[in-house]
Amino acid sequence: VQLQASGGGLVQAGNSLTLSCAASGSIASINVMAYYRQAPGKQREFIASIRPGGSSVYGNAAKGRFTITRDNANNMVYLQMNSLKVEDTDVYVCTMDVMNTQETTYRRYWGQGTQVTVSS
Repeated sequence: VQLQASGGGLVQAGNSLTLSCAASGSIASINVMAYYRQAPGKQREFIASIRPGGSSVYGNAAKGRFTITRDNANNMVYLQMNSLKVEDTDVYVCTMDVMNTQETTYRRYWGQGTQVTVSS
């Protein structure tokens, strides 16, 4: 199983950006999908998570500005980020709790991280 992240880049403060993450491989089921962010030397910060049925949880930095959604049919998760601030500059990483076809338990997989830079 592999996670492929995309959508990062440079954006001005106040604008929006959407991140996406796709899982591929021998997938039987995906439970929680989530995003974290972590700059070098900083502690990892939880951004948002979403369950298969669509219920979501947001970290403090994301509340009111970010929206997480998922496409279960295509094993994808999206993070819509609005009203971006300079302090949102970070490396954003997607995770998925995946049960592959060879196992009977879920394992957390991590994407490669995508840089988001917000300029003033």
